[in-house]
Amino acid sequence: MPDRLLTAAKPALIEKVLMRCAGQCAVCRAWSHRTICDSCLALYAQPQVRCRTCAARLPVELSGHAHAQCGRCLRTPPPLDRTITALDYGFPWDGLLQHFKYHQALDLRECLLDRLNAALDAAEVAEPDFVLPVPVSAERLRERGYNQAHELAKALARRRALRCEPELLLRVRHNERQAHLSLEARAANVRGVFAVDPLNAPRLRGCNVALLDDVMTTGATLYELASVLLQAGVMSVQAWVVARTPEPGDN
Repeated sequence: MPDRLLTAAKPALIEKVLMRCAGQCAVCRAWSHRTICDSCLALYAQPQVRCRTCAARLPVELSGHAHAQCGRCLRTPPPLDRTITALDYGFPWDGLLQHFKYHQALDLRECLLDRLNAALDAAEVAEPDFVLPVPVSAERLRERGYNQAHELAKALARRRALRCEPELLLRVRHNERQAHLSLEARAANVRGVFAVDPLNAPRLRGCNVALLDDVMTTGATLYELASVLLQAGVMSVQAWVVARTPEPGDN
């Protein structure tokens, strides 16, 4: 084998070898062949009964009701046909997602995607025409070094043989961080922030789309994006998120 090909092959070979080696669980630090060990997954990744359209947790008595919705969504239906989430945004997932988002911990990506992929399989979701990551502003991109939603979306699209084309959605202006804003302020903060790329808009008309993000809190960002897509002629919009912030009172 030529030297240059051997050199190029080394990183992939090293990665395969390392994946077979035991390491420490990212949660309990026990030795494990997985990023998060089976014991921690059993303890912290149990499926929950959730609202079909916003993924808020529902009483366990509604288990088995595929079309169950929370009272808020029944009163004011969101622009999403379906929301699938894998986890509650609480220990240990909140810390792991923060590390993935702000500290370029790409080694956590596949573990997080395992959870989301399993949730999608369990929900028997309709496969969309496009998986679109929530876009970030140029300022956020400079801060973080990458768009965490895009990293998740492109890897999930490979797993499920779907099209991931992030250029179809634009973030047309930078906005304040959502974290410390009220529900009403969050909705106002993202209004007019997103747009469909006008040159590619015809490709989306009549299509089914899944928006992908790492965390859903109030849903303001995803609802705004879904509204923009529906106005552009998209037929239906789902949201696929790794973790959902629990509602007050959820245990």
